[in-house]
Amino acid sequence: MPNFITDFAHAAELLLRSKRVLVVGCSGGGKTTLSRKLAQRLAIRHISMDREFYWLPGWVKRPKAEERDLIAVAVACERWLMDGTGSSTFDLRLPRTEFVLWVRLPRWRCVLGVTGRWLRWRGRARPEMAPGCPEKLDLEFLSFIWNFERRFVPHIVAGIDRFSPDVPVLQLKSHQEMRRLLDLLGAPT
Repeated sequence: MPNFITDFAHAAELLLRSKRVLVVGCSGGGKTTLSRKLAQRLAIRHISMDREFYWLPGWVKRPKAEERDLIAVAVACERWLMDGTGSSTFDLRLPRTEFVLWVRLPRWRCVLGVTGRWLRWRGRARPEMAPGCPEKLDLEFLSFIWNFERRFVPHIVAGIDRFSPDVPVLQLKSHQEMRRLLDLLGAPT
């Protein structure tokens, strides 16, 4: 079982000392927005897995071997905050991670999040996405979000257990909890 912590003040103390932070969770939950704010507060490089590893222009998936090579170089760095779940690369990322933030909002909230994002960025690539990947919303993506807890949470738990069982994990289950953590860190909300 992951090393879940529930004391937000303690989590903030640990985060302030962490050099390598992984932010995981379902699309639309606010991982990237939270990550940008945390990276600014911690004065640490923010790495968006979507932008830097996963996607090439036109929503073309980067070849897996190339993706893994890029991730291996990034995680070898001394300090980073990486947002993206991608359990197939936990073997590269989790052993180097000092703290895991798990954004775990209800699925209806994640659907609202991606819908709002789509309305805001429709036809354009948002800054945290790879160039040439305009925001899109389709049934396949909505199904991914709706079934995330059932299909992907077991992989997250298994990955943490296997590759970094002692690393502290804080679950954030609402935007209010995200704001509370940012407040404790003195970060902009």
